[in-house]
Amino acid sequence: MRRPKSKQFREKKRLSEVQEIELIESWVEFGKPQPGSNPLSLPPLPSGAPIGRFDENTFSAYAGSKKFDQLPLSQKTKDGLREAKYTKMTDIQRASLPHALCGRDILGAAKTGSGKTLAFIIPVLEKLYRARWGPEDGVGSIIISPTRELAGQLFEVLKSVGKHHTFSAGLLIGGRKDVDEEKEHVNDLNILVCTPGRLLQHMDETPNFDCSQLQVLVLDEADRILDVGFKKALNAIVSQIPKHRQTLLFSATQTKSVQDLARLSLKDPEYVSVHEESVTATPNRLHQTAMIVPLDQKLDMLWSFIKAHLNSRILVFLSSCKQVRFVFEAFKKLRPGIPLKCLHGRMKQEKRMGIYSEFCEKRSVLFSTDVASRGLDFNKAVDWVVQVDCPEDVAAYIHRVGRTARYLSGGRSVLFLMPSEMKMIEKLQEKKIPIQFIKANTKRLQPVSTLLAALLVKSDELRDLACRAFITYLRSIHIQRDKEVFDVMKLPIEEYSASLGLPMTPKIRFLKQKIKGKKVSGEYSLQEESYDREENLFELPRESIFTRKLEDDEVDNSATRVLKKKKLKINVHRPVGTRVVFDDEGNTLPPLATLADVKSGDDSVQLDKDTVSKRYAEMREELKQHDKEDKLLDRERRKEKRMKQKMKLKRGRKEEEDDEGEEDLSGSDGEATRNRANKRSKKYFDSDSDDAERKRDKDKLAIKADSISLAEQEELALKLLSSMHS
Repeated sequence: MRRPKSKQFREKKRLSEVQEIELIESWVEFGKPQPGSNPLSLPPLPSGAPIGRFDENTFSAYAGSKKFDQLPLSQKTKDGLREAKYTKMTDIQRASLPHALCGRDILGAAKTGSGKTLAFIIPVLEKLYRARWGPEDGVGSIIISPTRELAGQLFEVLKSVGKHHTFSAGLLIGGRKDVDEEKEHVNDLNILVCTPGRLLQHMDETPNFDCSQLQVLVLDEADRILDVGFKKALNAIVSQIPKHRQTLLFSATQTKSVQDLARLSLKDPEYVSVHEESVTATPNRLHQTAMIVPLDQKLDMLWSFIKAHLNSRILVFLSSCKQVRFVFEAFKKLRPGIPLKCLHGRMKQEKRMGIYSEFCEKRSVLFSTDVASRGLDFNKAVDWVVQVDCPEDVAAYIHRVGRTARYLSGGRSVLFLMPSEMKMIEKLQEKKIPIQFIKANTKRLQPVSTLLAALLVKSDELRDLACRAFITYLRSIHIQRDKEVFDVMKLPIEEYSASLGLPMTPKIRFLKQKIKGKKVSGEYSLQEESYDREENLFELPRESIFTRKLEDDEVDNSATRVLKKKKLKINVHRPVGTRVVFDDEGNTLPPLATLADVKSGDDSVQLDKDTVSKRYAEMREELKQHDKEDKLLDRERRKEKRMKQKMKLKRGRKEEEDDEGEEDLSGSDGEATRNRANKRSKKYFDSDSDDAERKRDKDKLAIKADSISLAEQEELALKLLSSMHS
């Protein structure tokens, strides 16, 4: 009986795939490069030379190829590349793909925008295709990205290039509510593109989630994932995947740490760096500048820059989420004449992706934390990258400026440096970064501080946001590891606070703890100023936080900074006076002598002791009653005060955790903040549970002290006076 045509077709197709796989494997084995060699140094294949199999045992060389169709790839992968309009390979692809297709571990380092994504997407597809991976085989490859946006971008490239393959792939990132739906299908996926936190969540919570057959592990932006922030999550992930696998690590700034490589069980990895011998470590079409901008003039300079480039697409980097929110909200109210957007790690995923897409489509200004500095490829060229706050190191600088001048496009960047951060210029130049130092044009500077002060007067919410931005920026400087560049004690704290429009300098707890009991050297001295978050008011219980020491002939011209005088305190240990009573002859008497028998001349005065005792007994009972009422009222007030303090403390701890987790300083998903500040110790408040009498009074007493009218109080006072003179 003749089989159906469709079944014959499937068998023929299956047979052709097996033959193709055998041919590709023979080709890979025949032409694989020597370990440690650099395919870029090999002569390119001659134009028009035959590709593939020459005879039964001879194949064309593929190390040194410049085009994708010269590599031993499956037809499905070649079709996907051609339809996505990928024909010629970039340097990182030419250097890494010959080694990766052989199954070797790769440490790939290349400039931003150099095409690292395809350098690991292609080996993943080919590895699973040659292994004839199917849905029943489970997870065959995991691609880990530090941010959700980058993971989404990688997933789109994977779908585009691998559209003709039959593998199932999934995007697993945080910030989405469909985690339960993911749990139902994650076991059927062959390729996972994910962030570390979400992957670990599925490993811990999803039943029967199995990675024991994993073939390829990929870390994109590997130096970031291997950093302290992801250390705990990555260690947990690595412990649940097999050691015998292919591992591909790619980044613009690659790690060579033996400890990091040992954690990932890399075996004789090929270190591929295509810019190590180049003149610059950044794209050649990128024009980089830096200028000195004092801390209190940064917002003025940023505002002036935006007003001067209204027809450009500008990406602005700030240190913390709170700074991004404040600058975005404040500048939006001032209406610079260009659309403004903000992006940070505390935003919901749908909103983050929407803002990213909008910025790609039309000109605008995007205020962002370092969450946008890693790997993101904006479809249209970013004209300017403005770094208002100094990056934490050279690697962070490279990733930030790498958002512009991608592929064949040009771009510009400008870095604002404070006088205390000039050491960063030397560090950048040591790493072959051609940055040009320029002088700011102060004549075109448009001050914005007075406008911000006016906005803060009208908006309590904006004033509170400015306070948080102020504190989180100082904390971000305080926790930086490179103390040659970052020194919080050299910053003009008062002037910076005023430049944000704040009427008074907020309290800085972490600095007060650092300098407590020590004399501050230099220009500033410690004060103790506080900000009442509930009332949105600034209080100065003693002196202000950082007061400039004025010389005798100097005058403080800061009109908005009127410091309050030091408040007087009552000394509870002062000597207490005693009451002295004199008789008519000037002799001292005990204070209560007038209540005793007193004889003066022939006249005698005898007080009615029974009447006095009775009156005092009545007064004592009345005072006891009032005392109970006062105690009950005082207990209620103290209870309410304790509740307010606990809520305030809880909010403070929550806000500090939010600031330190993105302050990020990265804003990345699942990332614990590096070098976070010491948490404040818990405070416990006394309880009234041990006072049994007060509890009984609370149950019995129904009258409040507030219910006593003014007339009743006057009547009580008259009774007391009459009893003394009767």
